[in-house]
Amino acid sequence: MNKLRIVVKFLLWLALGGQAWAQDAFETKAAQAILVDAKSGIVFFEKNADALIPPASMSKLMTMTMVFEALKAGKLTLDQEFLISEDAWRRGGSSSGGSTMYAELNSRVKLSDLMRGAMIQSANDACITLAEGMFGSEAAFSSRMTQRARELGLQKAEFRNATGLPDPEHLMTVRELTILARHIILDFPEYYKIYSEREFTWNKIAQKNRNPLLVEYPGADGMKTGYTKEAGYGLVGSAVRDGRRLLIVIAGLTTLNDRKQEAQKLLDWGFRQFTTIGVYAAGDTVSKARVWGGSENWVDLVTKQDVNLALSPKERDEIQVKLNYTGPLMAPVKPGQQVGIVRFLVDGKAIAEVPVETASAVDAVDSMWSRALDSIMIMVLGG
Repeated sequence: MNKLRIVVKFLLWLALGGQAWAQDAFETKAAQAILVDAKSGIVFFEKNADALIPPASMSKLMTMTMVFEALKAGKLTLDQEFLISEDAWRRGGSSSGGSTMYAELNSRVKLSDLMRGAMIQSANDACITLAEGMFGSEAAFSSRMTQRARELGLQKAEFRNATGLPDPEHLMTVRELTILARHIILDFPEYYKIYSEREFTWNKIAQKNRNPLLVEYPGADGMKTGYTKEAGYGLVGSAVRDGRRLLIVIAGLTTLNDRKQEAQKLLDWGFRQFTTIGVYAAGDTVSKARVWGGSENWVDLVTKQDVNLALSPKERDEIQVKLNYTGPLMAPVKPGQQVGIVRFLVDGKAIAEVPVETASAVDAVDSMWSRALDSIMIMVLGG
């Protein structure tokens, strides 16, 4: 069985009547800012994106990356319990004056709860506990964070703790924060969704998620706020519209209200650059797949649902659409069998992916000679 790739003819410009590129200018109060496509990593706006800054709690994205990767590797389990040490309790608990989940001294807390404490409440006690539980000390954990950051392409980031609390050597760039955010969104969707939860209760104390986008911005589902006196107010935010996920990072703002307004403005500006196009309706035929040993030689491949894409004018000029499926299909074939993916690419980077499935059934033939002929064709031609 071979993986087949078919370039699908895709005449977007006919639907648009030759609309011209008309990008608006954008200005922001944020000292540093960046707007990217979460799927492809294409950058649409940046301001001082490579300046090293104190990231505050936004650096907890790296802390959680370490946790997510350990879970995926089987080194941790969600029901595994971690001890709340005196250090975690004192520096990250209620007496610290910082963000906390109010975990009790010497209690044992499940990883799944510590994750929610860190992701929803930005809890410092949870992050210190995770660091100690995974590497024995926060210092050892921080060293491994920096090492892993280099492996992920973060060439400037330096981590000195698991919390983002002030340290003159604990620094990142907003571009690096988008790299981490995309890694989490694309590789750990089952954990990313926790960032969208509005509230978490621990020790009978309910705390709301601090991300202002979750309440007021349509399509927002993440990701992490940050604040210290040295860093100012920052936010890593993400929102989806018509299948297009945009990711922003803003930093260096002076008030909570500025953070909220600038985040919304940047997302609004980003989404305005796109025109939504109806690419396929549910049930539209994308292509055909060869069927071996069947009563029919070919079966239509269709989309299960409507496919709408938000595209910039530049992307509409450059987009490629490619179909990948594993073939040839072997009869019998059932209707609604997912067999491939249509990818929409700009500069070789996928900005969207849509599954395709078989439109109808194809029965296996009873003829020995027909099956033998198809077998020979497979050996001679492959997929």
